[in-house]
Amino acid sequence: MLPERGPRGHTAAAGLSRLLGTRTAWTAVGDGEFFCPGCGGDRNYQRLTGRRRLTLLGVPVLPRGESGPAVECAACRRHFGTDVLDHPTTTRFSAMLRDAVHTVALAVLAAGGVCSRASLETAATGVRAAGFDDCTEEQLAALVEALEADTGRFTGEPCTAGLAIELHEALDPLAPHLAAPGRESILLQGARIALADGPYTPAERDALATVGAALTICSTDVTRLLAAARTPS
Repeated sequence: MLPERGPRGHTAAAGLSRLLGTRTAWTAVGDGEFFCPGCGGDRNYQRLTGRRRLTLLGVPVLPRGESGPAVECAACRRHFGTDVLDHPTTTRFSAMLRDAVHTVALAVLAAGGVCSRASLETAATGVRAAGFDDCTEEQLAALVEALEADTGRFTGEPCTAGLAIELHEALDPLAPHLAAPGRESILLQGARIALADGPYTPAERDALATVGAALTICSTDVTRLLAAARTPS
């Protein structure tokens, strides 16, 4: 038999919904700070688990199982899936970006061998723009020297396993949260450092290829970007 239609059918359905329903009782199991996609900024959150119950006239009467974990924003009170916690906060993202630019600058400088004044100035400008406001050419030169002395990892030779690990540790967590133009800009900044004192050396190209791979930029696009960096704007 087909359900009743028309005003009387709607009235009956409305009455049934008032009679029977489902209610979820939430329990907080953790808290912290996250980037709220609803508010569009860093907010405090509570991590919740829930239990559903069938209600009769608003009174819980029968359990209906557990509700999946959720994240509740303390500001807008909206609920989100726990995957939102994978996105870094604005503060954390800024720190990740700053560290990535700094690591790429050191890697390219080290791959170039002797650090020229032009390369150091280009590197320091990029690192300061990324957030290390007090970075100087002298500080970068001293860090490169220290890295070269540290087990001989940085000697101006093609990218070693140690250098690749350093770059991947800095860039792998950042890459999923950057759009393609953002990832390309980091590679281009490294390319400008390498070109500041002349054409790419084989070691610089190797280091930049490692940067591109860590940023999930395909080899064809890496080649294109490195060529574009050589063209005056």
